[in-house]
Amino acid sequence: MTDLASTRPSGLPTPRRYDGINWIGVQTLYLREVRRFWKVGAQTVAAPVVTTLLYMLVFVVALKGSRPPLHGTPFAEFVAPGLIMMAILNNAFANSSSSLIQAKIMGTATDFLTPPLSPLELTIGFSLGAATRGIAVGLVTAICVMPFAKLGVTNVALIVYFALVASLLMGMVGVFAGLWAEKFDQLAAVQNFVVMPMTFLSGAFYLVENLPEPFATISHFNPFFYLIDGFRSGFIGQAEGSVWIGMVASAVLTVVMACACWLVFRSGWRLKS
Repeated sequence: MTDLASTRPSGLPTPRRYDGINWIGVQTLYLREVRRFWKVGAQTVAAPVVTTLLYMLVFVVALKGSRPPLHGTPFAEFVAPGLIMMAILNNAFANSSSSLIQAKIMGTATDFLTPPLSPLELTIGFSLGAATRGIAVGLVTAICVMPFAKLGVTNVALIVYFALVASLLMGMVGVFAGLWAEKFDQLAAVQNFVVMPMTFLSGAFYLVENLPEPFATISHFNPFFYLIDGFRSGFIGQAEGSVWIGMVASAVLTVVMACACWLVFRSGWRLKS
């Protein structure tokens, strides 16, 4: 990075040039995304936690232990990691998607299009901002559900890995949704008819193996199943599916989505056209 712009013969300054990644620009975009959701923390952090606690109240407290253990795991300990992962997935998606659609509708997209930010830097900034919100909500949710479920930790690496991958993946899915949607109704349709059904049909509240065919087999093609199953296995020490398949599949899907986000930012789809 050059501190002072050189001048052309005409006296006009040339654009500032950066060697490699403009980390100052990435940091600024990231902080913008974090401060944007943190400024309304009651809506973006507290509200999802309250929703999760309501689920715990219905599934655990109201049933008063009438649900039998699942594979030897008490129902409260089984469902709690699924609820935490649901909070991570939904909030990471909401952060990037709402940020982009608001920028398009309010005409503030120039705030990140005018600065010298490359498509890769835009992808990094929006993805990390979304991941931060997802992880923050997940941490607060985990703390709040502890009085209802005695969460044990059997593999910290699995918990951290699936939490990070899930938040990054859904942050980039949110980028696509935010760029595609032209109004909030369309964005709500993606949330209600795509993200929410995939979340609820991923085994967050039940064993997928108990589903009748062909739904049990179909569930194994749902990426959310592997994210929740792998994340839960870090707490209870057992998984329905293959943890290694989940790790590899989620990593590949995250890389594919990162490349796709880079391409759409590079083309200016729904932003410059």
